[in-house]
Amino acid sequence: MSLSVTILGCSGTYAGPGGACSGYLLRSATTNVWLDCGPGSFSNLQRHIDLADLHGIVCSHSHPDHWLELPVAVNAFRYGIGRPDARIPLLWTAETADAFHVVNRGSSSPTFASTVVDETARRTIGDIEFSFSQTDHPVETLAVRADHDGSSIAYSADTGDGWSLASLGEGIDLALVEATLDEPSAIPHLTAEQAGSKAREAGVASLVLTHLAPGSDPDARRAEAATVFDGPIHVAEIDQTHET
Repeated sequence: MSLSVTILGCSGTYAGPGGACSGYLLRSATTNVWLDCGPGSFSNLQRHIDLADLHGIVCSHSHPDHWLELPVAVNAFRYGIGRPDARIPLLWTAETADAFHVVNRGSSSPTFASTVVDETARRTIGDIEFSFSQTDHPVETLAVRADHDGSSIAYSADTGDGWSLASLGEGIDLALVEATLDEPSAIPHLTAEQAGSKAREAGVASLVLTHLAPGSDPDARRAEAATVFDGPIHVAEIDQTHET
């Protein structure tokens, strides 16, 4: 295995029936990283790995549909599987850290070894390297690039049209790009066509549309992205895995 991503949750803003909010499992042969921790994604994570085999967590921003499972994860490690002092590496924004400490009423330590990052940061968890780019969103939001052994996966997190996927660099094999909106809007999110345009401009090899609003037509969104992006296009589904 080079680098893969498994969809744990992909609903935009809130989850529809049977769905889950943003969450992804990045995997190499030796490293497992939970990328974004939206409601519902933690239970889905456990279908794919044992919690004892989780090596790190990355949270893109402080909106609750992207991080609110973290206090639940603390409960699992502290009381469920007996690893209260696991010190799992956790990369997050300053605002996400503040929100967590309010909800959890205290420090993330010793369950997590947390580090505040911004778009200048470069960090490694296991054998996966992470870099970031600040997106066009009302709170500090970090798009994420993961690199391992010559393969790369990019994740837009949430963004409006004022951000460029190309800011994460060249050579992206697979891009997970949000496509929340059915039509262009002043709301700081993307349509599927805008997601496809950003993938084309960045020269990515393959595109996965994610963060669709509940009730959105996936076939229509795929068709819209295909008008501007010529590569393979998938619409994210829970438990779906993409390999590079």
